[in-house]
Amino acid sequence: MTSPATAPTIRPVRPEDVPAVVVMVHELAAYERAPEQCHLTTEQLHAALFGGNPALFGHVAVDAEDRPVGFALWFLNFSTWAGVHGIYLEDLYVRPDARGTGAGRLLLAALAAICVERGYRRLEWWMINWNPAARFYAAIGATPMDEWTPYRLAGAALRDLAAQATPAPTRPAA
Repeated sequence: MTSPATAPTIRPVRPEDVPAVVVMVHELAAYERAPEQCHLTTEQLHAALFGGNPALFGHVAVDAEDRPVGFALWFLNFSTWAGVHGIYLEDLYVRPDARGTGAGRLLLAALAAICVERGYRRLEWWMINWNPAARFYAAIGATPMDEWTPYRLAGAALRDLAAQATPAPTRPAA
């Protein structure tokens, strides 16, 4: 990690950061060998972060000129066993030229601080198996959750299951 003078600053994402974050999301998709699967637009991310009832939150790592060099996008989850919310980190990305500056650690530390301040017990995320960031995550004390298998419904399977839903009964007008 570099000295604090060159370390990035972490702050909540602002509307003017959205275009840079969208570009970095696409960079992340390319890094994860799936650029064709990433369709995020500036308008979509702006609405998700700053719309009427946002359920997505974000932080950026910015350089000395206040340019975003990394980001974390996250939302709340809930543990029925613990009885409290937690943070699910959807994406964490640091641009290659900013790696080694402490940006990733600082972004995770900001989310950990939110968890502690709000009484959340967990900060969770998924990582693609081949990502060398596994060493970094282990170094900060994160442990892989290998006893759980993630599942996903998408595309035709999602539509097929949705077609089996029973409509909610309508109430007669009063």
